[in-house]
Amino acid sequence: MRALLQRVSEASVTVDGTVIGQIGPGMLILVCAMPEDDAATAEALALKISKLRLFSDADGKMNLSLVQTGGAALVVSQFTLAADTSRGNRPGFSQAAAPEQAHTLYEHFAQALRDLSVPVETGRFGADMAVALVNDGPVTLWLDTES
Repeated sequence: MRALLQRVSEASVTVDGTVIGQIGPGMLILVCAMPEDDAATAEALALKISKLRLFSDADGKMNLSLVQTGGAALVVSQFTLAADTSRGNRPGFSQAAAPEQAHTLYEHFAQALRDLSVPVETGRFGADMAVALVNDGPVTLWLDTES
C-alpha cells in the first residue's frame, strides 16, 4: 500500500457539497492499495502510521505519535498514488489494485487504525471528493509498504 501523510491542524472531505468527514489536529492520510496488498499489509501500514513520531513534544521536537497526542486521522482513498508517469505525459493507473480489492483494503486500513485507538473519519471510496486541509509544519511523508 502507498500512503501520503500530512500532519494537519484540521482537514475535511466534502462530497456533493456535504462535509462527510472532518478532523481537528492529526493526519490526513491519502491511501492507495496495490494488487499485491492484503489485510496484513493494511494492518502493518496502520500500525506504522500510528507509531510515527510526527508531532511536537514540549520542547518542539517531533517526538510524539498520533496515538500519544490523541490526534485523529482523515483517511481518503486515492488511486492516483499508483500513477505510472514513465511513458508519455498521461499517467497510467494499471499499478493500482482493482476497485473491489482496493475498497476492501481501504476499509480494512481505516478499521485497523480505529483498532489502534485512533479516531478515524473517512472520505467516500470512488467519489469525486473535495479535500481541504491546513498542513501543520508543513509535515508531509510518503510511505510505501513495498520498500
